Amino acid sequence: MAKHQFQTEVSQLLHLIIHSLYSNREIFLRELISNASDALDKLKYLSIADENYKSISFDPRIDISFNKDQKTISIEDNGIGMNESDLAESLGTIARSGTKAFLEKLSMDAKKDSNLIGQFGVGFYSAFMAAEKIEVISRKAGEENSYKWTSDGKDGYDMEDISSDDSIARKSQGTKVILYLSEDGTEFANRWSIEDIIKRYSNHVAFPIYLTYDEKEYDKDGKEKSSKSKTEKINSGTALWRRSKSELKDEDYKEFYKSLASQTGGDMDDPLFYVHTNAEGTLEYSTIFFIPKKAPFDLFHVDYKPGVKLYVKRVFITDDDKDLMPTWLRFVKGIIDSEDLPLNVSREILQQNKILSNIKNTSVKKLLSEFKNLADRAGAGDNEAKEKWETFIKEFNRPLKEGLYQDYANRDALQDLVRFKSTKEEGYTSFSDYVSRIKDPASQKNIYYITGGDEKTLRASPLLEAYTAKDIEVLIMDDEIDEIVIPSLHSYRKAGEGEEQSSWELKSVNRSGSDVELDEKTDKKTEKEIKPVIDKIKKALGDRVKDVKLSRRLHDSPSCIVADENDPTMQMAQMLKAMGQTMGHGDMADIKPILEVNGEHPILVKLKETEDEEHIADIAGVLLDQALLMEGLKLKDPSDFVKRLNRLLV
Repeated sequence: MAKHQFQTEVSQLLHLIIHSLYSNREIFLRELISNASDALDKLKYLSIADENYKSISFDPRIDISFNKDQKTISIEDNGIGMNESDLAESLGTIARSGTKAFLEKLSMDAKKDSNLIGQFGVGFYSAFMAAEKIEVISRKAGEENSYKWTSDGKDGYDMEDISSDDSIARKSQGTKVILYLSEDGTEFANRWSIEDIIKRYSNHVAFPIYLTYDEKEYDKDGKEKSSKSKTEKINSGTALWRRSKSELKDEDYKEFYKSLASQTGGDMDDPLFYVHTNAEGTLEYSTIFFIPKKAPFDLFHVDYKPGVKLYVKRVFITDDDKDLMPTWLRFVKGIIDSEDLPLNVSREILQQNKILSNIKNTSVKKLLSEFKNLADRAGAGDNEAKEKWETFIKEFNRPLKEGLYQDYANRDALQDLVRFKSTKEEGYTSFSDYVSRIKDPASQKNIYYITGGDEKTLRASPLLEAYTAKDIEVLIMDDEIDEIVIPSLHSYRKAGEGEEQSSWELKSVNRSGSDVELDEKTDKKTEKEIKPVIDKIKKALGDRVKDVKLSRRLHDSPSCIVADENDPTMQMAQMLKAMGQTMGHGDMADIKPILEVNGEHPILVKLKETEDEEHIADIAGVLLDQALLMEGLKLKDPSDFVKRLNRLLV
């Protein structure tokens, strides 16, 4: 017997699970059944697709038993099984990065935190909430040796190679988990508790779950007459997605979602909504997709865990293929089950398979249709739909924007779903709603927006002054992805007929030339008088700016910065520089802003009267730096700005 130490994070995790989630301990059984189901899924696939496993006798099932006197519960499956290295890797370490994120997410609310267990892939360890010791006896399919893993959840674990003639050695592949219950954990060692937990959490597991218990008979006086062991199937064990929607209740979908989420790393609350399809005809398939209430913790991780599982004729194929859904729909959880794909389909075949591609495309359009339907109902005053839609946008607006950039085929549908903040509306608004609020369609041909990293800063930006004065709405785009997505969109095309104008160009107020439609005519005399001042500022700033221009958009502020029409904005330049990208512009440090100045502002008027080059340089520097600060940008030399400002204050 060899003694091993837990990985540091596992020890920390065990301590927190045992001490923080104590009041919702029953979920340990859900997690162990989910692990058993995964093991059965894997062997079921291999027994069909891999010649090395076809000779294995395989009648998939999960068996649960308990002994009240010995204070034990056992969960056994005849799935793929584990060898010594599998046991050490799966139970002694945490391979995925989920542990650290799990620890960070803990709120010390037991019910809320227990829902995180399945989401972060740390379910096995939840068994220590009810057990003071756990034994795992396993034999991997195709191998002869059995191994026993033992731990008390405190001082590491023991690993033992079990002799084939030992009574506890497995006669065939599979895994048996034996929980030696703590004093408080004995409450689960009875038929009714186990059956209740299975029906609530694991009723739709696709394999039969059997419970063995002692059935007792009593005489007319209530005394025990006889007792015999009985084994009974507890769960429905059917593929829910294959059943007709008419025979399923809302509660059935919710239960199934929680079972699925515990396997795919999802939010364990009820789903926000779901979409169930049984298609017959040229292609025969079933899909069921769930939209969670909360975004997965790894939504913006490169190594995110896909949420959709692929089945062929109810046989599990894979749950780690990121091509089953577009990247921007990675938050969707669910099942795709095809009758037309071959059972021995490989990952390479999947990537090129026309059948799967058609199912994927149809599923995306179905989901988009459901999203639009929810948005329309919310807009029509349906309070329940409004609440769901607001939650959906709060959690998944950004992935939808990614779709605008990535998914050209569905761009028209997506542009009606994405939402933005606005200078005119509370909360979020759409392109369509913006267009409906244009007061003078004859003169306003564009949709205006401003981009940057902070909503408060954007709302106070000098760039908005002229638009506010003319009562023109501007969309506030404070998500960094907006800088990439919206310029690629170019314009918004409104669906429907009977519109005098059906397409509106998207204009960034951060850019030079976007103020043309404002029709702010500058006085020729003022323009002539201010030119020497602009020349002075331009000379003083040198290569810090690309140009200095008289502004048509400023009313109260003395200056603002804009980007040349062919350059990235300063915010974009800083973001790309941090990412080490150039976007075809060489060194991002070479991107210079255009400084626009307000010719009627007292600061500019006073500059007409001075030829003091040092004073002009100080004012010019402060005008540029304060314009940068107003856009939420960092100054290259803050100390220089402070010195100039102090000199001007004297």
